[in-house]
Amino acid sequence: MKIYLGADHAGNALKEKIKKELSIDGYDVKDFSPIKPHDGDDYPDYAFLVAETVAANNDSIGVLICDTGIGMAIAANKVQGAYAAMVFNEFDAKRAREHNNANIIVFGSADTKANHAIKLINLFVTTHFTESERHVRRIGKIKYFEKYKQKPSNE
Repeated sequence: MKIYLGADHAGNALKEKIKKELSIDGYDVKDFSPIKPHDGDDYPDYAFLVAETVAANNDSIGVLICDTGIGMAIAANKVQGAYAAMVFNEFDAKRAREHNNANIIVFGSADTKANHAIKLINLFVTTHFTESERHVRRIGKIKYFEKYKQKPSNE
C-alpha cells in the first residue's frame, strides 16, 4: 500500500520517526513535506497535496501531522474524495475506516508519540470499510454534497 505523508514544521520530527518506521515495515512511503521545514511553511499546502494524491489513488492512504492536527484535517477535508480523520486511540482509528471510509489519518504532534502513531496507522491500514447499508448511505450523502453542494433528498 502507498502511504503519502505531509507535515509542516511543527509536525516534522514526528513525521520523520513515522516515515522511518513505515519504511522499515515495508510500506511504500512518499513524503510531501518541505525539504527544509521552517516556521513560515503553511500546513494547507501539504494537506492539499496529500489529500489530492490520496483522492486520486484508491489504494493509498495519507498521514498528516501538524501541531494539533486540526488545521491539517480541516484543509484535507476540503478536497473532494479526501476523508481525513483525527485519531487519538485504537477505537478512533478503527471506526474512521469501518464506518466513515476515511483515507487520511491525522495527528497532532504536540500530544502524539511516534510508537502510538505507528500502532494507529497500522490499524488504520488493516481495517476496511464495512460496506453495510447504513454506512454506504451516509457516505453517499457526503459524496452527493461534495459534488452538488446541497443535501440530497431523503427520497
